Amino acid sequence: MCGIVGVFHYARDRAVDLGVVERMRDTMTHRGPDGAGAWTSADQRIVLAHRRLSIIDLSAAAAQPMTNEDGSIWVTFNGEIYNHRSLRSELVAAGHQFRTDHADTETILHGYEEWGLDGLTARLAGDYAIGLWDTPRGRLHLVRDRIGVKPLYFAWRDGMFSFASEIKGLLAHPEIHADVEPVAMYHYLSFLTTPAPLTMFRGIYKLPPAHTLTLEVGGSPRLERYWDATPGRGIAPEAVEGMDDAAREHFYVQGIRTRLETAVARRMMSDVPFGVFLSGGVDSSTNVALMAAQMERPVDTFTVGFSDHTHLNELDEARLVAKRFNTHHHEILIGERDMVGYLDQLIHTQDEPIADWVCIPLYFVSKLTRDSGTTVVQVGEGSDEQFCGYSSYMMYLKMYEKYWQPYRRWVPAPLRKLAAVSARLAVRARPGLASKGDLVERSAHDREPFWTGAHVFWDILKRQLVNPERFAPSAELLAAAAAGIVDPTYLEPDSFNVVRSFLGPFDRKFPRSDQLTRMIYNEFRLRLPELLLMRVDKIGMSTSIEARVPFLDHELVEFSMDIPQRFKVKGGVPKYLLKKAVEGLIPDEIIYRKKMGFGAPMAQWLRGDFGGRVEATLAASKLMHAGYFDLSFVQRLCREHRAGRNDYSLYIWSLFNLIAWFDYWVDGRGGR
Repeated sequence: MCGIVGVFHYARDRAVDLGVVERMRDTMTHRGPDGAGAWTSADQRIVLAHRRLSIIDLSAAAAQPMTNEDGSIWVTFNGEIYNHRSLRSELVAAGHQFRTDHADTETILHGYEEWGLDGLTARLAGDYAIGLWDTPRGRLHLVRDRIGVKPLYFAWRDGMFSFASEIKGLLAHPEIHADVEPVAMYHYLSFLTTPAPLTMFRGIYKLPPAHTLTLEVGGSPRLERYWDATPGRGIAPEAVEGMDDAAREHFYVQGIRTRLETAVARRMMSDVPFGVFLSGGVDSSTNVALMAAQMERPVDTFTVGFSDHTHLNELDEARLVAKRFNTHHHEILIGERDMVGYLDQLIHTQDEPIADWVCIPLYFVSKLTRDSGTTVVQVGEGSDEQFCGYSSYMMYLKMYEKYWQPYRRWVPAPLRKLAAVSARLAVRARPGLASKGDLVERSAHDREPFWTGAHVFWDILKRQLVNPERFAPSAELLAAAAAGIVDPTYLEPDSFNVVRSFLGPFDRKFPRSDQLTRMIYNEFRLRLPELLLMRVDKIGMSTSIEARVPFLDHELVEFSMDIPQRFKVKGGVPKYLLKKAVEGLIPDEIIYRKKMGFGAPMAQWLRGDFGGRVEATLAASKLMHAGYFDLSFVQRLCREHRAGRNDYSLYIWSLFNLIAWFDYWVDGRGGR
């Protein structure tokens, strides 16, 4: 993994300032401490730059930006291409000459020459963000991997287009300034993150997963999707035709196990030390077991726990797995003082707020990993989403079947609307009822029950928090919508439009999909790439380590999306199929213990001195007094939480992340 950046004067007849681009690049030294490079085109209208974290082919020949044989195609690339050796063999057979020994970057160059952009993206297996310049065509291509493991941000105005792996790289350009995008802020309050292509910064956007962006001299940016996590890609109908349920279950179990083995093996591709983040759960333990089976040395494993709230720790389970597989095990314990000392760095690292307190323990286990001499780790993200591992998913499925469908079928619409009025009154008195009240409202207004597995402010509660009239789109966002970069419905202060933009087309194309498949698809469009994977990327890379996600190998995703709900959840057992697939591989006491989940004791921390500091920060910020929010409502949440009457930690933490971001990047020193 590395840091990439570029500036293209697509409608300016003047040279790009190389020094500016190098300063943009070097805001991301943490992403690439092993080297730096830059390339300027002959006409000086484009500069590509790169920070290198050496993982594959450590030689100088593999440095970037890299070109093809005749210097007509240039690339700056972040990530890994796991099937680069097989692609290289195919390209050599077609007559291409490689100058590096085994750099995966060079495969991108020759693959583009041989197959074009569409053919290249169809063949790549990996996690990547690519900036590719085609000199003969005067054309810049950006590419983000299928799942969205690697980030890629861009901005354009007044004839200049720029891109970077992190927003702070863009903000280092003197023509790009930090300011808040109100519409993005509104959606953040729903989803803990901003939905792509929005970011919290006005005029700065992120390339959605599985998309390309193409820009030619004198043209305008064009976004295209090249893949989607939809059914119909992984299992041919005839493969299971005529099977009874027992035979189909066996087929699914074997398919999952085989693809997991392949995914883990692919992600062991490295010329530097690698290991595993080990929580002691099914996913991380499976990563350890599959790696151990292919290694002659012990697997390096890394675990984090809490010194002040030990009820959240899974240290014993992690030690059990470490002992079973004879790993080289490392542990770190953290407490409230560590968290408080890290906060300023967290805000800088995230670029835009990612309101997930898992970022805190994730940083300390990442730092432990790097300090121990390991550069690459495998992590378990994506398993719970595909195989229904969350208790909240189980709750939604039960609610949908036993309450939602009968309620909507048998209760007349006027009565449902009357019930929604009662729900609003109840939530005004007791904000803790927001999730239940909002479901009553959604039913009354024909809205989807499941929006995301990580909901912050439900609409019924958000009305007490915000003044929706203040959340008008900026001029920059209006221009982006007119250019086809942003869905115009995202400009309204209504986060259901985001969900509808995913599920509307999905339901029209796959009208008979079960509810779990619809939920999973929704997660692949928003929560997974823009929250869970971004916390892994941003936090891990801040310590100069690369995290790899075998459960999100696209071939496993395609296979799992073709498995019906009734096989994934059986007998009330979440993650049923995955658990069957790893039986005999990891201990049964790990497979069938109650899931705890990776978290942090934020609810407890917010009830002490730290909670007082947060409340004071919220009250003092200019953003809180800019007309967007009802400060008295925010203070009520803080008081009731600190008094122990309700758990409002998620609301408070999300608002604190937003305010701290604004104070640092917009009102303070971070955004100049």
